[in-house]
Amino acid sequence: MQTQNWLLLAFLSMCFAGLTSVIAKFGLRDISADLGLAVRTTVVFGLVWLNFVAWHSVQELQQLNWKTAGFLILSGVTTSCSWILYYKAIKIGNVSDVALIDKGSIIITLLLSFSLLREPITAKVLVGAFFIVSGLLILAWR
Repeated sequence: MQTQNWLLLAFLSMCFAGLTSVIAKFGLRDISADLGLAVRTTVVFGLVWLNFVAWHSVQELQQLNWKTAGFLILSGVTTSCSWILYYKAIKIGNVSDVALIDKGSIIITLLLSFSLLREPITAKVLVGAFFIVSGLLILAWR
């Protein structure tokens, strides 16, 4: 896939992510959040490996080194923590409230991308971040 398709991929990702929480809430009705997440993660694991095998050569695995693997493992740990807490939250709370707070993570992502990845801080990004935080505060206001 060409790099100029990142915007389309991002919007498709957004659509699937939006579906994910609502579908999960239906699936959690009669089981624990932990069992629900275990089932979901098993499916994710299988589909991600199928995607890799379908689009890449298995020899690409030789490109993994300890530094790269370490960062990916750390990302897996943080993803797991996020998913575990998210599933526990949507089991007992309103999906709309939980998802709203969860999406506030974009602010952490922006701060880290500026400071660690040295990505540019542009007026467009700052205005977008302002509106995201404003919307989060307005919707979370009780």
